[in-house]
Amino acid sequence: MLIDAIKSRLADEFPDCQIEAEADGNHCHVQIVGDVFNGLRPVKRQQMVYAALNEWIADGSVHAVHMRLQTPTEAQS
Repeated sequence: MLIDAIKSRLADEFPDCQIEAEADGNHCHVQIVGDVFNGLRPVKRQQMVYAALNEWIADGSVHAVHMRLQTPTEAQS
């Protein structure tokens, strides 16, 4: 199943992060919380996720990715 592959890839790319991912058709909803985002602007955070999902974006399996990407401190706010 596609969402399982996406979750696995995100877990590999973002170790030590809390990851939640869901799919609604070809729309993917991703929430990642981790120190990996410390000091990064939102666009850079998104680019990191897009890079991890590029395989599925390129072949059309994923049309849109809705992201919530936070550091642990931001998630507590």
